Amino acid sequence: MKRITLALLLTLYAVFSKADEGMWMLYNLPQAVYEQMKAEGFELPYDGIYSSDNAIKNCVVNFSGYCSGVVVSADGLVFTNHHCGFEAIRSHSTVEHDYMRNGFYAKSFEEELPNEDMFVSFMVEQYDVTGKLDSLGINKLTPSEQEHFIDSIENVWSKEVHKKDSTLRLEVKPYYEGNQYYATTYRDFKDLRLVFTVPKSMGKFGGETDNWMWPRQTCDFSVFRIYADPETNGPAEYSERNVPYHPASWAKVSNEGYKEGSFSMTMGYPGSTNRYLSSYGIRERRDAINEPRAQVRGVKQDVMIRHMRADDAVRIKYDSKYAQSSNYWKNSIGMNKCIDSVQLIRQKQDFESKIRHYQDSTGYMKGLLDFDKMESLYNERLAIMKTYTIFRETFMRTNELTTRALKVHTGMKMNGPEDKPKKMYMLFDDNSEEWDKATDKEVYAVLLKNYRDMVDAKYLPEFYTTIDKDFDGDCARYVDYVWDKTMLMKKDLKIYPNKKSFMKDCGVKMGLDLRVVMDDLIREYQKNTDSIDLQERYLCAAKLRMEQDMPHYSDANFTLRLSYGQVGGFLLNGKPSGYYTAAPSLLAKMKQGEKVIDYFAEPEMHKLFSSNNYGRYADKTTGDMHLCFLTNNDITGGNSGSPMFNGKGELIGLAFDGNWDSLSSDLLFDTRLARCIGVDIRYMTYLMDKWGHADRLLKEIGIK
Repeated sequence: MKRITLALLLTLYAVFSKADEGMWMLYNLPQAVYEQMKAEGFELPYDGIYSSDNAIKNCVVNFSGYCSGVVVSADGLVFTNHHCGFEAIRSHSTVEHDYMRNGFYAKSFEEELPNEDMFVSFMVEQYDVTGKLDSLGINKLTPSEQEHFIDSIENVWSKEVHKKDSTLRLEVKPYYEGNQYYATTYRDFKDLRLVFTVPKSMGKFGGETDNWMWPRQTCDFSVFRIYADPETNGPAEYSERNVPYHPASWAKVSNEGYKEGSFSMTMGYPGSTNRYLSSYGIRERRDAINEPRAQVRGVKQDVMIRHMRADDAVRIKYDSKYAQSSNYWKNSIGMNKCIDSVQLIRQKQDFESKIRHYQDSTGYMKGLLDFDKMESLYNERLAIMKTYTIFRETFMRTNELTTRALKVHTGMKMNGPEDKPKKMYMLFDDNSEEWDKATDKEVYAVLLKNYRDMVDAKYLPEFYTTIDKDFDGDCARYVDYVWDKTMLMKKDLKIYPNKKSFMKDCGVKMGLDLRVVMDDLIREYQKNTDSIDLQERYLCAAKLRMEQDMPHYSDANFTLRLSYGQVGGFLLNGKPSGYYTAAPSLLAKMKQGEKVIDYFAEPEMHKLFSSNNYGRYADKTTGDMHLCFLTNNDITGGNSGSPMFNGKGELIGLAFDGNWDSLSSDLLFDTRLARCIGVDIRYMTYLMDKWGHADRLLKEIGIK
C-alpha cells in the first residue's frame, strides 16, 4: 500500500511540476491528470469528458480536416474561427456580393449557403490496438513498410466498422513515434452551410501585422450549420431536402467571463508537434525546412499582395491562398528565432546526455538507440532536405501552370473507353475563377529565378537549359511562352496522353522535367528516412521508460485532445502582458487604419466600439468589453477554432492563435512563455447582436 501511495505521489508531483503542458487523449486520460485538473478548478466528473452521453467530446468537431469547431445549439450550429471558414466565405464572394469585405448573415435556414468539400467529424470511439498490430507482425517491418501495412489494416477494419454502421469510418494512427497505435471511429457530416461571418476587417483584424503577436483584438470567428438526413438525423450528402442536425448534446455558451487564474480547457484537433524529436532533428527543422520555407514564401507573397491590392477580383481569388502561405511563413521565422533564443538544441543535447547515462546504467535500448549513428544519418540528409523543401515551396501548389504540369504525370484520372486506349483522355475542370493569369505568371517567374539562385545546379530541371538557350535566361519570357503555347491551360480541352503531340507540348515537357527532379530528390531523401525514423522511435521509447513514473502525452497528430490550464498573461519584454484586451485598444489601432492597412475598419465598427456601455457583454469583474484573452493552454496548428471551456464545461471563447514567444512549442513547450490566444465569446456575440442583428442565432444559442 505504501508503495502504491508513493507512486501516486510521484505521479502527481510530475504532473504538477509540468502543469498546463500536454495534449492529452480523452479516452485514457491519466487519473493523475484529471485530479490536477480538478485541483485547478475543473468541476465535471471524469466520465463527463469522454464517455457519458453528454460528454464534452460529443460537441467538439474536426472542421473540414484542418481546424476544430464546437456545436453550440440543438439545431447543429457550429462555431469555428473566421480563418477556418475563410475559403468558404471567399468561394461565395464576388465583386458584387463581397462577403469577405462586407460579412454575411443568413436570416433564415433557406438563406444558409452550402459548401463543396467541407465537413465536420465527430469522434465516436477510440481504443488501443498496439497489441493487436504487434501480433500481426508490425514490428518486424521497416517504418515505410509499416505505413503500407497500417493502410491495409485500416482499410480492412474500416469495412468491418462500415458494415455495422454505414455512417462510421475508422482511422488507425501511430502515437509516441510509432511505439503505440490507436484506432478511432468518426462520423462525418458533409452538408455544412455558412450562416454568419463578420467582415474581414474584424475577422482578420490585425492581419499579418499582428499574426502570432500579443496584444490582439481579432474577432476570429464564423458560424456554420450541420445539415442531416430528414428521416435519420444522420449524415447525408448535400440536398435541399436536408434539415438542421439535432445533436444529443451541445456546448452551453457562458456570459460569465473569467478572472486571472480561472480554469480554462481547450479541446480540439491539434495538427502536428514533434516534442520527442532529437536535437539533430530540430537542427534539420530549423535549417532545412523553416529557413528555406520562409525565404521562398516571402518571395512569392510579395508578388501576390501587390496584385491583390491592385484589383478586388484578384484579392477575392487569392485572399485564402495568401493567408495560408503567410501563416507558416511567419511561423517559420518565429520558430527559428525561438529555437535560438531559448537554446533549444542545447537543451535537447543535455537531455540526450541523460538518456545516454540511463542506457549505460540499465542497458535499455543498448545496441538499438545509437546517437552517433543518428547524428550521421541526419548530417547526410540535411542538404537534400533543404533542396527538397525549396523544390516543394517553388513548384507545388504555387501556380496553376505547374499544378497542371505535374498532375498529368502523377496518375491523373483517365476518361473514355478502356478497350480503346488511344481514345482515353484527361480533362481539367474549369477552375479559372480560382486564379488570375497575370498574378500566377509573375509568381512563377520570380520563383523560377529564386530557385536557380537557391539550389545546386544538378537539381535544376532540364527546362532551365531552354530558358538560357532560347530566352536569354529570362524566366518571365519563358513563363509567357509556356503559358500561351501549352494545351494544359486551354479551357475545356481533352488531353490525349497516347497522341504523339502530348509529349511535344511545352507544358507537358516542363512537367516531366519537374517530375524527374522531384523523383530524384525523393529517392535521395528516402535513403536515410527509415533509419532516422527508427532511431527517433527508440529515443522516444527510452524517454518513456526512463520517466515511467510520469504521465506522458503523445505528439499531436490531428486527433482529439484536451489541454488545461489557467487564464493569465506572461512577461512581455520584461513587463506584464495583461491577460485580456479591451475595446479602447481596438479603437487605438483602428485610428491607424490609413497608415496600416491591417488595422482598417469600417466607420460602423469605430462607432460600435466607441460605446461607454456594453451592457450584458461587459465583463462583470473589470467592467471592460473583453476582446481576446490569454491562457497557458497547450495548442498548435489545427487547434484553430477549438472551444475554450471554463471549469463547468461552458464555452468562454475560441482558440485562434499562439504568441510569438511560443513558436518553438511544437518542439518544446515553455511554460513561462507559451500562451494560447482566444477570442472572447462575448466579443463574438456582441458583433452578432449589434452589427449583425442576428436575433434568431442569439436566441438559438441561449442568449436572450
